[in-house]
Amino acid sequence: MTDTASREDSRLAIGRDRDEDNKNGDTMTTQRTHDDAVGSQQLLAMSEEELDNLFRRSPAGPIPNGEYDGTAIAAPGTEFAEVAAKLAHLLAWKGKVFDARRGVLENRVTPFDLHAIVATVYRGESWFDQKECIVLDYSKTSLIAHWIRDEIREVAEGVYLGLVFWDTTRILYFALRSRA
Repeated sequence: MTDTASREDSRLAIGRDRDEDNKNGDTMTTQRTHDDAVGSQQLLAMSEEELDNLFRRSPAGPIPNGEYDGTAIAAPGTEFAEVAAKLAHLLAWKGKVFDARRGVLENRVTPFDLHAIVATVYRGESWFDQKECIVLDYSKTSLIAHWIRDEIREVAEGVYLGLVFWDTTRILYFALRSRA
């Protein structure tokens, strides 16, 4: 077994498709393993291929509600990933605040943790793999980020992995962890 395959086996069992092990066609709850404690450090250490596989295998999960801490994931799996995440958190982006009932969110930005840059939140088809995801759509709510679309899926309870698209090009990953 390759090093990448063994790392994937040990870390990516957390996001199986709902029907992956279902032989009868019944709807199943998502299987979770001991990896429910997955966090930003584990996601930062994963390669792009591992993050893509985790996103593919994970269910959309519930639409988040409340405050979530964010981690930007640039250059995943490299030594630069952790440094970039810390700089982004310190200077630019700290996370998101969701209002699931209203279907909106605000980003937590700047060193002052201001709530700004609104998006609409809804279930939709992923541009990445055409499966259900939670879409964070800035196209009609933000002058600054109108060309941005985020897609998230729940990779562990209260933890979401996100993909960022600029127009239709994927440019970045991020993680969200519930503060509750």
